[in-house]
Amino acid sequence: MKYQKRKKALLMLEDGTIFYGKSVANKEHTAFGEICFNTGMTGYQEIFTDPSYFGQIMVLTNAHIGNYGAALDEVESDSVKIAGLVCKNFSYTYSRPHANESLETFLECNNTFAISDVDTRALVSHIREHGAQNAVISTRVDEIEALKNELKAVPSMAGLELSSKVSTTEPYFFGDADAPYKVAVLDIGVKKNILRCLAERGAYLKVFPYNTPFSEMKSWSPDGYFLSNGPGDPEPLVDAIETTKEILASGKPLFGICLGHQVLALANGVSTFKMHNGHRGINHPVLNLISKRGEITSQNHGFAVSKEEVLAHAELEITHEHLNDHTVAGIRLKNKPAFSVQYHPEASPGPHDSRYLFDEFITSLAEA
Repeated sequence: MKYQKRKKALLMLEDGTIFYGKSVANKEHTAFGEICFNTGMTGYQEIFTDPSYFGQIMVLTNAHIGNYGAALDEVESDSVKIAGLVCKNFSYTYSRPHANESLETFLECNNTFAISDVDTRALVSHIREHGAQNAVISTRVDEIEALKNELKAVPSMAGLELSSKVSTTEPYFFGDADAPYKVAVLDIGVKKNILRCLAERGAYLKVFPYNTPFSEMKSWSPDGYFLSNGPGDPEPLVDAIETTKEILASGKPLFGICLGHQVLALANGVSTFKMHNGHRGINHPVLNLISKRGEITSQNHGFAVSKEEVLAHAELEITHEHLNDHTVAGIRLKNKPAFSVQYHPEASPGPHDSRYLFDEFITSLAEA
């Protein structure tokens, strides 16, 4: 009955291409953002609450979404961060005992607009061919020209600083205060499971806002530093880049993930670029160039580090490579205890092949 009552909806891309579907909730709504897609078969709730997706309309390629409901402990931040959701089949019922509520209720409580019954195979093929671009999803199916004009006013993700939208506004602590190591975390969009992975390995964390100067972080006397994941273009993060330079100068261990990886590269004079459509999924193959072992990884990024500039850099080396397109998946400094990866070793969702990276960071704290 609910399926029959749903309103007609559309997805319009910046290039004018339109796909039609139906609103998941039976109410009027419109949402704007950069279109992106994730190929993961599971983990939709973690994806929706990942701060790295702030300002993006998420297309999920798995055919059935919502069938296992939503659970209170499967979130990566305190709210849904995507701008909107696009899927093929939306399930209003769920059968998993662990779930606390339906996905419909979860999205409604977070005021997140979702549309379904979209030909997501055709949509993803279009994005792959034509690249990431801004889009709008709306129930205003008879207002095409008005939506086109509103879409033109949405800023491009290139050059957009978004960490300030998702970072903590005040420092806070995470983990056991009696843990053997203290790690200062620069929150440029951190996921909760990253904090858990560090705390489980004996790190007591103090999480600082995105624009915190090094002097403030240093005053806590940490054993090492961590640069988190996050949304948007890394280049506008001038405060984080400067703080990273000072962390490197201090000689303390440093670990960066995703946006933190890009910030580490920029702090060393290596540029970043916007990818054609990015890497988002939980089955991306990566080669560890040091150990020669392959890893299946969880990834979520639309920017990448210049491979040519890393290869030409006297103090940097590539440690990991993405095997699909040979982009840089990890770097380290040759003369300092600092390294980073472009993917998500905490893998929430995803495989745990890369969790050894947290162990390596803890080892560097012990050896410092």
